[in-house]
Amino acid sequence: MAGVSTKAIKNRIRSMESTKQITKAMEMVAASKLRRAQAQVLSSRPYFEILYSTIHDIVESNCDISSPYLTKKEGKKVAYVVIAGDRGLAGGYNSNVLKLVMSEIKDREVTVLPIGKKAVDFFNARKMPMLTANYAHAETVSVGDCFTLAKDLCKRYLAGEFDEIHVAYTNFVSVLSQTPVTMKLLPLSHDEAGRKNACSGDMIYEPDSESVFEAIIPEYLGGIVYGALCESRASEQAARRTDMDSATQNAEDMIADLSLRFNRARQAAITQEITEIVVG
Repeated sequence: MAGVSTKAIKNRIRSMESTKQITKAMEMVAASKLRRAQAQVLSSRPYFEILYSTIHDIVESNCDISSPYLTKKEGKKVAYVVIAGDRGLAGGYNSNVLKLVMSEIKDREVTVLPIGKKAVDFFNARKMPMLTANYAHAETVSVGDCFTLAKDLCKRYLAGEFDEIHVAYTNFVSVLSQTPVTMKLLPLSHDEAGRKNACSGDMIYEPDSESVFEAIIPEYLGGIVYGALCESRASEQAARRTDMDSATQNAEDMIADLSLRFNRARQAAITQEITEIVVG
């Protein structure tokens, strides 16, 4: 019986060592991808910050500007761009952002535009209306795809299909911290008091500020979506790296525990054999 026990423990140790090798390799791959994703986040932020400030400068410095992008509606028909991952084994990365979206869409007529296989599968399983499932692979979504979907969303918003447009993604805070958030894209909000105090803006736009505003909104939406995509990619790799590191540590702990049990079982078997020889 002792021989069978030691053999079973030995097989478990081999199994855990194989698992440890896999999780360690996945951790190293995630770490490599994380470095690239962090570089994307850092390189994309300045462009979108300038774009954001330009739009708000136009709104705040022109009291007479009127646009459907600034008109508040009832808020019943809502579109959500939801960014998740293509694979699991990333801790709560996918589930956290999807739970956040589900908590916000109660009693509202919602259409989703999922990015990432996990998001597509999640909303398919719940039979929620989707604009398209063409972005099922988040890793391959490019900046051009983001601007294409942003133009389509703007067109649908102007046609009255949606009252509001939101984006849900995971904000990359640090390697150890990622926060799921949602952001309203349309309609744009502004501070009325701030507008009244800033009507004498010195910036001149050609042909006029309203035309520039109308033309730049789709670019603004595309930029925000791409920025959210970069943040989500970095968050996914950071979450996967942390999860795989934890799995590797757990495997090492189990191997140490199994090795101890194996040595005890082997010692017990040897002791039993010696006892049987002495008794004989």
